[in-house]
Amino acid sequence: MRTGPLSLLEDVVTERLPVPCPAPGPLEDYCGQFDDVFVSRAQRQTFRDYTMALLLPRDRNKTLTALAGAEPVVGVNHREVQRLQWFLSESPWDHERVNERRIALLAADARTAPHEGGVLLLDDSGDRKWGHATAYVSRQYIGSRAAVEDGIVAVSTGWADERVYYPLHTVPYQPAPTLPGGTRDPDFRTKGRLAAALAQKARQAGIVFRALVADCFYGPSESPHFVDDLDAQGIAYVVALKPRTPVMEPDGCARTPEQTARATAFTSPSRPGRWHRLARRYRDGHTETWWAAELALGPYGPRRPRRLIVASTDPKALPAHSTWYLVTNLPRRARHGPHQPADLAEAVRLYGLRGWIEQDYKQVKHELGWADFQVRSGRAIQRHWTLVNLAFTFCWLQPDEPPAPPQAPHSGAEKAMPLFWAQRLRQIRSYLTPLRDLGRLARAGAVNLLAPGIAQLLTALETGTGVNLYLPP
Repeated sequence: MRTGPLSLLEDVVTERLPVPCPAPGPLEDYCGQFDDVFVSRAQRQTFRDYTMALLLPRDRNKTLTALAGAEPVVGVNHREVQRLQWFLSESPWDHERVNERRIALLAADARTAPHEGGVLLLDDSGDRKWGHATAYVSRQYIGSRAAVEDGIVAVSTGWADERVYYPLHTVPYQPAPTLPGGTRDPDFRTKGRLAAALAQKARQAGIVFRALVADCFYGPSESPHFVDDLDAQGIAYVVALKPRTPVMEPDGCARTPEQTARATAFTSPSRPGRWHRLARRYRDGHTETWWAAELALGPYGPRRPRRLIVASTDPKALPAHSTWYLVTNLPRRARHGPHQPADLAEAVRLYGLRGWIEQDYKQVKHELGWADFQVRSGRAIQRHWTLVNLAFTFCWLQPDEPPAPPQAPHSGAEKAMPLFWAQRLRQIRSYLTPLRDLGRLARAGAVNLLAPGIAQLLTALETGTGVNLYLPP
């Protein structure tokens, strides 16, 4: 350790100056926890501006001109737009460090800390994009379009229980046609391989969960190597299986899960046979009656490493929209496997948490501008995704939430139910939106920010005190 004048000089050189325009109230406290990741004051300021712009209402697609408040098309060369462009594409900062810090903050907060009653959600999402110069763009299946089009696909994980959901890690899928060696290229990874690596990355980050849940694309029939990798890593899972996928029986005959489920007799609720009644509890407190049965089909069975479970609202009709065919390595009894045992109700509960994926599309993918980026490099795209996830996380971590109605504890979710994510976003916008509008009016000369009433309002907004923008109930 140095002492004397040289040490004093080092202290002066390394002292960080505050940003010129701090973010309002709670958002400044949140962004301040990432300051050590950025090397300059300009980076820290742009980081705050970008995050705040993502949280503002969606007046139009959140391109760089929209985030900077510039006019579309003609304002693309404005210095504020170019500042955001430089921050995403050229500025030296590590988006993975930012994401690690975000996950650490979630784990440290009692309201969002992962526990063993939650699940690790796995999904891939595609967005339409054009052009050969943009990284990862290729002609492939795009889920948001339900068609094969030019676009970008990302594989992502998230954590969820009955109360909250938040994203964890995201990696872009690099299609084989975009690589020099195609499928033989050393950098090529299938979605299943990427997903298995993300599951392991979540465990390394200290994320605890009961099981990984995924749709039928990651099931044994579509991605056999994926479930094999999970078994090798010792990760529990509940993944869907396509109902009409033929499964070979020991006698050489092939049957589908749907055929096996229809052969499992259900006479009436009073005479259910092998079907068991389940009560599914939802976040808002209401319950639904489901039925579940365990099937023996090919390599699946109650005493085998993998079980096949069918769950439905109507065991007689087996409607496609409300019938699940699930494969899990959670054992029926403790002595049948390395994981904690799970009955039918537990397996159905775990897969039911996958419904948060729909909220992911509505909130992260749409409301915060997940696919609205106008950058071409792979690093810039991943940085944008990281900042969108960071803005999403702030909604859960903002302080002083109003008291929520009590909820009966269920399967590890003993904490009181917080506000919905959309309600928390509206609370944030109640002070961000008036601040933005006042700034626009002041630049146009329509408002004097030094006027007594305006100055008082501005001070309240800058501390995070919102304005009720809605009609009273």
